Amino acid sequence: MADARARGRDAFGGARLSTLQQRALAAGAVAGAVVLWWLVCALGLIDKVLLPPPGEVVTALVRALLDGSLAGHVGISLLRVLEGFLLALILAVPIGILMGSSQIAHGTIDPLVELVRPIPPIALIPLAILWFGIGEVSKVFIIAYGAFFPILINTMAGFRDVDRVHIRAAQTLGAGRREIFRDVILRSAFPHIVTGARLGMGMAFIVLVAAELIASSAGLGYLINDARYSFRTDQMLMGMACIGVLGFGLNKLLLGAERVLLRWKYVND
Repeated sequence: MADARARGRDAFGGARLSTLQQRALAAGAVAGAVVLWWLVCALGLIDKVLLPPPGEVVTALVRALLDGSLAGHVGISLLRVLEGFLLALILAVPIGILMGSSQIAHGTIDPLVELVRPIPPIALIPLAILWFGIGEVSKVFIIAYGAFFPILINTMAGFRDVDRVHIRAAQTLGAGRREIFRDVILRSAFPHIVTGARLGMGMAFIVLVAAELIASSAGLGYLINDARYSFRTDQMLMGMACIGVLGFGLNKLLLGAERVLLRWKYVND
């Protein structure tokens, strides 16, 4: 009985929610935020120029959908984010594996990483323009730079935190180096890699707006910045909402990939 009750509790003793309950709670939180937003506007607590009511933002969204402009901005921004994120992933994961698996590599590369990592992506915009011009390459470079370090740090941490007891147990059972790496080390580190990928994806969207300031004529960052000059806060909020929805959807895809690749981790969920 105690074990049954324990299985129905989380790590801190709280009740565990079903998937349906979690979705209902999330929907309620979003609905509550929208209602609070509407009340603030309806009571006139904030000028509508500064914070338009939800209805005006929805109207701007419908208008942009009907004239096709929003689809173009979303498609261009999504392509830039995916290109930058994939470039960061391709570079960061192998380097993170190398740093997490080898003390020599860690001691050599880590000081360089820690020197470069505090530099904000927006500070590289002038340099990116000098190196790559004002085309797509400079925007993808800035996004990849922003996404690179979260993926790298989490990948390295995942490989450095592998429980040595598991490795010794696999060796005792006769596993070779390849089997230990594939079935023990990689499986143990993969959740860290996915966490890094999720953080990197979030950073890619954060950097997107700054990247699209580089002589851009399309994209959600451009849409937000352009609306600023005409005080169209409804369009600004619409662009922000689109970035949030895109980020939410891509984050769910990464979580889905983790569940597929690490089915054993979620057997009892």
